[in-house]
Amino acid sequence: MKSYTEIKTLTGDEEFLAYTSQPTSEPKAAIIVIQEIFGVNEGIRIKCDAWAKLGYLAIAPDLFWRIRPGIELDADVEPELQEAFGLFGKFDQEAGIRDIEATIREARRMVGGRKVGAVGYCLGGRLAFMTAARTDIDASVGYYGVGIDGLLGEAHAIAHPHAQHIAGNDGFVPKDAQARMHAGLDDHPKVTLWDYEGVDHGFAATMGNRRVEDAAQLADSRTEAFFADHLA
Repeated sequence: MKSYTEIKTLTGDEEFLAYTSQPTSEPKAAIIVIQEIFGVNEGIRIKCDAWAKLGYLAIAPDLFWRIRPGIELDADVEPELQEAFGLFGKFDQEAGIRDIEATIREARRMVGGRKVGAVGYCLGGRLAFMTAARTDIDASVGYYGVGIDGLLGEAHAIAHPHAQHIAGNDGFVPKDAQARMHAGLDDHPKVTLWDYEGVDHGFAATMGNRRVEDAAQLADSRTEAFFADHLA
């Protein structure tokens, strides 16, 4: 079942919407799908529906609601890509983490106290790392998270399993940043890093020009196994 859930902010004085996809049977856990800079668009909704087919409650909060609620953009349309970069510049990441924390609370309530994971892409990959360090999420995965080498000082706070998929030719995460990620995280007992040589940022997009089929399928299979181990 596909619908939208109203989620109260942590202060309880405002609400925002989250696309929600329910499995056909009792959910074994919940997974929060954290958007790219393109909003909760068709690609993110399809990812939610795929998790629901695997037996999870999947929920994607609209993290840009304070800027422009309901925004949906396409990375393959140049004006929309530029608009997305503009939204990224306006986005308050601290507020975004608070909204993810509110979503964790609501998701945990919706699944009767079962575990809650998070998976994010691009901006969402960065937020997945921040969520791992700053909330009680049970497990989390990021795809081509940006700027994580600048967040390594928070790694000590990661108490639950976390993984990152790293695109070897990522135009937004250069080789030196990838090396710093490995240097800072390879020995962390709760963190796993997976590298994908020869692919660029966005390789696991649901659709469009960025997708690299073999790498996307491998990454997604690893994420499925990761959540099966740590959530279900």
